Amino acid sequence: MNTSLKRINILLVTFICLLSSFFSVFSTPPDTCEQSNVQTCETPSSSSLTTSSATSPFGTMLYSVILPTYNERENLPLITQFIHDTFTSAKLKYEIVVVDDSSPDNTLEVAQSLQKLFGKDHIQIVSRPGKLGLGSAYSAGLKASSGDRIILMDADLSHHPKFIPEMISVMDASTNAKSSKTKKVDIVSGTRYRSGGGVAGWDTFRKLTSCGANFLATFLLSTGGASDLTGSFRLYERSAIELILPQVQSKGYAFQMEILVRAHKAGIKIGEVPISFVDRIYGESKLGANEIVMYLKGLLQLFLTT
Repeated sequence: MNTSLKRINILLVTFICLLSSFFSVFSTPPDTCEQSNVQTCETPSSSSLTTSSATSPFGTMLYSVILPTYNERENLPLITQFIHDTFTSAKLKYEIVVVDDSSPDNTLEVAQSLQKLFGKDHIQIVSRPGKLGLGSAYSAGLKASSGDRIILMDADLSHHPKFIPEMISVMDASTNAKSSKTKKVDIVSGTRYRSGGGVAGWDTFRKLTSCGANFLATFLLSTGGASDLTGSFRLYERSAIELILPQVQSKGYAFQMEILVRAHKAGIKIGEVPISFVDRIYGESKLGANEIVMYLKGLLQLFLTT
């Protein structure tokens, strides 16, 4: 009996994923989303945000990459080097803000060593007394950062920095657009669910869980056509994240989708770049039963209140 129920559950989630794929291709209204490899979705209302003007290579614009960490001592040196190589190659100024929640594996000591190697102008460290949550980690990192634009990404190598220049290009293209009808993009989200994006290293259950969770979120919530609500690899204009972050109440994985829901409600235009998400090599995934329950509670709360 248990085996039969398990098979039925798997078939049900598989069906949901197929529906998700169908809707991601066919359900986006042509007047709100430009159908191309890089997707941009907007709301009819105008944004009141201030904007950062794009600059030439080695200009004055600074990008702050916020990395919340908990037990990432093996991954942190690698992601730091990848970020450094990406920004150096693109001739862009950057800083990394490591927000560590007293990792038992001594991630803080690794961060301090990296700060000595790369310099304090490239590595900022925020050390906190314990696991205080992802949202507060972003808030702490934002407060310590100096960048005109903010990048949020995972420190576990799931998000490769090689996609950052394309995200920047999407934001810059909207900034430099001559047409008065082109609305500026203030958030660029890395998406696994557009053509060219995907996931590597996950087993079938994890893929079905992610696909089902994202389908439920896109079906129940108003996000202006954004395709990946649970992803956390995003580029923000500083003014955009400073406006949205204080409004977010959700915890865990629901935190990411609430950001886009609030942004859409505020009239902020969201662009998308397809990315490849790769499962972590070192350390353990933080997804568990408690995170799934918290996500469902957050989804229900957002559905009822937004």
